Amino acid sequence: MAERFGWRAALLGALLVVVLVPGVAQSDGAPTDVIATVETQAPVVRADFDHWMAIAAAQSGQTPGARPIPVPDHPEYRACMARVSKTKAGRGKTPAQRRAECRKVWEGLRDQVLGFLLAASWIKGEAAERGITVTSQEIARAFATQKKQAFPKEADYQRFLKQSGSTEEDIRFQLEVELLQRRLVARATKGAGRVTQAQIEAYYRENREQFATPESRDLRVVLTKSRARAVRARRAVLAGQSWPSVAKRYSIDRATREQGGKLLGVTEGQQERPLDRAVFRARRGEIVGPVRTDFGYYVFKVSRITPSVQQTLKEATATIKSLLASQNQQQALDAFVAGYRAKWTARTRCLAGYVIEDCSATLPPPAPPA
Repeated sequence: MAERFGWRAALLGALLVVVLVPGVAQSDGAPTDVIATVETQAPVVRADFDHWMAIAAAQSGQTPGARPIPVPDHPEYRACMARVSKTKAGRGKTPAQRRAECRKVWEGLRDQVLGFLLAASWIKGEAAERGITVTSQEIARAFATQKKQAFPKEADYQRFLKQSGSTEEDIRFQLEVELLQRRLVARATKGAGRVTQAQIEAYYRENREQFATPESRDLRVVLTKSRARAVRARRAVLAGQSWPSVAKRYSIDRATREQGGKLLGVTEGQQERPLDRAVFRARRGEIVGPVRTDFGYYVFKVSRITPSVQQTLKEATATIKSLLASQNQQQALDAFVAGYRAKWTARTRCLAGYVIEDCSATLPPPAPPA
């Protein structure tokens, strides 16, 4: 659900935040401190962007077998290209290929980080417009709970901060944004889960098959490669030999052979068509076969028939009500998100070189220094 807001949860799992702190930035050699603007919100500045680029790069080494990657030195990539040239895979690459690899890494981190920064701004902006807030006490409680769950020992928590480059303020701010997002979703879906009895009855009429348990049959089977062996297996059963002994001697199907020839709970349409048709035409206790299929020749007996069962409307009501409520809530959320994304995308502008899908326009280039 969070992804519907453009939330970049994969960046740092459950501990993502953005702190909007003024800074000084460089963009393709031009001095600026603003990378993106969102109407009514503080701009995204280079200090924030660099901070989270470093964290995102550090987090890239958290998966098993992976190593953290330094943030490529955009836009020249000289240091990054030098690192690539020292790797086994990079030795045979041309300078242009090494540069392209560094640029690809930087752009991947950029998309994650800037997407996250903008998402945080959008959520805070939407919450402010709707009068939704969270208190410092609520943030403190959420922080204490998550910290206890993720880091039973204080040393583990301090190690995380050091390795990720995060601060406690970062985490607390992320929790504020997370709580605001939950309340936005709750507000958007409030009342949408109401379902009438008429809706329940209509759904039941149109989807009766969903509330029926089909007839099933328990079988004893023997599968052979040839018709001749199937005939011999059938004769053995008719002569009084047990199904387990006949299956053990003749069957090529290991799964049923090891179960004494049992194949339980077969419903119509599960087996190959010739076998399926024969099974559901057979009487209980009748020895049938050989039946030719693509897998070989079957001899079988229906040992048990469990009749189909149709749930009544009363029995199905709770399930239908829950399903329709969920559908209604999802529709309400989808409608909200569509409007939300359109509104905030239109309010977002990004500097050239930092334009992602959440940006509707490009910021004018900064004026050169005096």
